[in-house]
Amino acid sequence: MTGRVWVFGDSIDTDAMYPAFAMKLDIPEAAGHVFYQIRPGWTDLVQPGDIVVAGHNFGVGSSRPVASLFRHLGVAALIAEDFNSLFFRNAVNAGLPALTAPGVTELFTDGQLGSFDIATGLYSNDTTGCTGKTAPLPALILEILASGGVLARLAEQGYLPIELLDVLRSGAVPTGSGA
Repeated sequence: MTGRVWVFGDSIDTDAMYPAFAMKLDIPEAAGHVFYQIRPGWTDLVQPGDIVVAGHNFGVGSSRPVASLFRHLGVAALIAEDFNSLFFRNAVNAGLPALTAPGVTELFTDGQLGSFDIATGLYSNDTTGCTGKTAPLPALILEILASGGVLARLAEQGYLPIELLDVLRSGAVPTGSGA
């Protein structure tokens, strides 16, 4: 995936991503408040296909369902030095790619174009030409993402009603290298 990059720092907690008052709102309205405390107006600037790059311990804190807000905004992927493990799993479950890439924040600044291949771990700053490599996502996680999230995968496998599949897989990541 290739998109414009937004860079955030270390230890950004889910409370800063999804404030408590917004949890009472519908997803479309709540999505307008992502990062409002640390970067007011960001949701007015982010566009479908953009990529969030963050520092260490991204998503620390409560297990607020932030991935659904990022998906509503059209964020293509989350790339971080490292993730809080619960946040990482929640992102994957929601069908939002989350790739750990140590050192990635040193290669990007806001607005640059980045390419990330979650199947190979290769990434590049297409603006500066800098490149990097990290561990790719495991095959099972790639399958979950290609399905559109864990619930869509369960529907594909017959564990949930197949009639729900289209709704559950909206925003699925393409399969294969180059995803």
